[in-house]
Amino acid sequence: MQINSLKPRTKSQNRKRVGRGGAHGKTSGRGHKGQKQHGGHGIRPQVRDEIKRLPKLRGRGVNSNKSIASKVAIVNLGTLEKDFSKGLVVSPKTLQQNGLILKNGKFFPVVKILGRGDVTKKFIIVGCRVSESAKEKIQKAGGKVK
Repeated sequence: MQINSLKPRTKSQNRKRVGRGGAHGKTSGRGHKGQKQHGGHGIRPQVRDEIKRLPKLRGRGVNSNKSIASKVAIVNLGTLEKDFSKGLVVSPKTLQQNGLILKNGKFFPVVKILGRGDVTKKFIIVGCRVSESAKEKIQKAGGKVK
């Protein structure tokens, strides 16, 4: 065994440490001018750069300005009076069957009943949001809001 045949145990001991001054002189092995000669100011990888350029909400495509909040289906008391008979239960399912609201895939939208129009029939409202004025009119006609 001779000294010139000895090798370090790991690759990390064999790595050249750049930019520490000393034996290399002048630019210390970092080349000349530019971004890469300074510590901490390297160029980030291309993949990372492309990810950073993408908008924050990815995958929205053409509809990027469209709200992602769920829409509330609005039904007025006047339409209930016209389309429902006395004593019926009004729910999102019955509203969809009568064609007043549209189903969103396999889910029913949130339904809010507003007080525009007059009510003479008794309705039982289930599973819908109801405004204060609509609630008063329904209860005045003898209906219930659950």
